[in-house]
Amino acid sequence: MAHLEPRAISVQTHLRDQVADALRAALIAGELRPGVIYSAPALAGELGVSATPVREAMLDLAREGLVEAVRNKGFRVTEMTERDLDEFTDIRALIEVPTVGRVAASATTEQLEALRPLAQQIVTAAREHDVLKYLEADHRFHLELLSLAGNHHLVAVVADLRKRSRLFGLGSLNETGRLVASAEEHVELLDLLVAGRGREAEECMRRHLSHVRTLWADGRPEPEQPGPALRLGNR
Repeated sequence: MAHLEPRAISVQTHLRDQVADALRAALIAGELRPGVIYSAPALAGELGVSATPVREAMLDLAREGLVEAVRNKGFRVTEMTERDLDEFTDIRALIEVPTVGRVAASATTEQLEALRPLAQQIVTAAREHDVLKYLEADHRFHLELLSLAGNHHLVAVVADLRKRSRLFGLGSLNETGRLVASAEEHVELLDLLVAGRGREAEECMRRHLSHVRTLWADGRPEPEQPGPALRLGNR
């Protein structure tokens, strides 16, 4: 049996991940538009790579519900309806609001304070108009907070929901400074949890998710607006 070459696999996997990150960034910035079909060769040409890692990355995004394969054409960016936005928000509220109440009752001050650097990173990224750092820190904060409830399956479900509800076109909202208010809610939530004010923490989480729902809707790009060229390494 022939020996496989680990280095080649590692390099290919790394490139696939880089391409996937670049495509996610393009979705967030509104450079890839909902409803539009993109071919792997065309995207590869813009990114300066071969078509293979683009196809592989697109399959990853398809599993996340961000795009869908179109036979013999490429991939269509998934469109999210108002109903989709409402349903994603409802599911997250059903899970995250009561879980925050449980965390308020069971987590130690040390566990909660360990999340403060992440909460501050979210605010800093919003003030500096760095959308990707904002989303990365926001993702880590929410999942690490929920993990304090001790249910790793719950965390996995929320992680999947978050992937499927990316903030498409968020770049335009970021430029107006509208992300700062949402970012500061993370610090408010953490302060309430540290103080043991569970009911108020639940209400803060409910309000935060409602705020995020509004950002989802307002951040969707208009279909006639062209986006800038893609580039690898958007992160």
